[in-house]
Amino acid sequence: MNKYVDPSYFKQLLECSPEEVCKRALCQYEKDSKKYFLHVWGNRYAISPETCMIEPIQECAYQPHEFFYLFIIYYLLNVKNIEIFEKWISEKEMPGGTTFFRGPHTIPTSLITEAYKNNVNLFKRTCEQLGGTNINQADAAFVFQITPKMPIAVLYWEGDDDFPPEAKILFDQSIIQHLKLDIIFSLAVEICTRIAKNI
Repeated sequence: MNKYVDPSYFKQLLECSPEEVCKRALCQYEKDSKKYFLHVWGNRYAISPETCMIEPIQECAYQPHEFFYLFIIYYLLNVKNIEIFEKWISEKEMPGGTTFFRGPHTIPTSLITEAYKNNVNLFKRTCEQLGGTNINQADAAFVFQITPKMPIAVLYWEGDDDFPPEAKILFDQSIIQHLKLDIIFSLAVEICTRIAKNI
C-alpha cells in the first residue's frame, strides 16, 4: 500500500466505471487484472483499486516521492474530459493560491536551484534526459507532459552578483479544473525533487 494514499481513494476508484475513467483520463483498463494503466512522466503505472497499489511498470533507479502516487490516483478520480487551455499560470495565480502556497506549502523550487546553482547547461541536459521539450523562456525552460492532459513548464534563471539563481514552475490553466491545491502541491514536490536528484 502507498502510505500517503488514503485507502478511501482506491475504494472510490473501485466504484467508478472503467469506461468513464478511461475516457476522462486517457488511460487503459485491463479486465483480467482489474488494473488501470496510465502513462505518467515517462513511465507507465499500474493502479490496482482492489489491492490499493500503484506501481511503475518499468523499474528505475529513481524512486518517485510518495506524494506522486497521491497525484496519480487523484488524477484518475477527478480529471475532467476537457482540452488543455494552452495558457501558463503560476501557483499564485490560482484561486486561493496566494494564501495556500506559502509556509509548509511553498513549492520547493529551492531544491532545483541548490542542485544546479548557475550551471544552466547541466539543468538543460537533465531536463532533456527527463523528456522535456525546450521552450523559449527564462535562461532555460522545458515543458514536461506529466500525463496526457497535464503539461508542466519548469523555468530556470542564472544568478549574478545581485540575485541568486531562480527556478519556477508554471502550470497549464486547465489544472485548476482537475486538481485541488494540495494535489497540485504534491505534483510540484515530485517535479522539484526529480529534477534536483536526476543530476
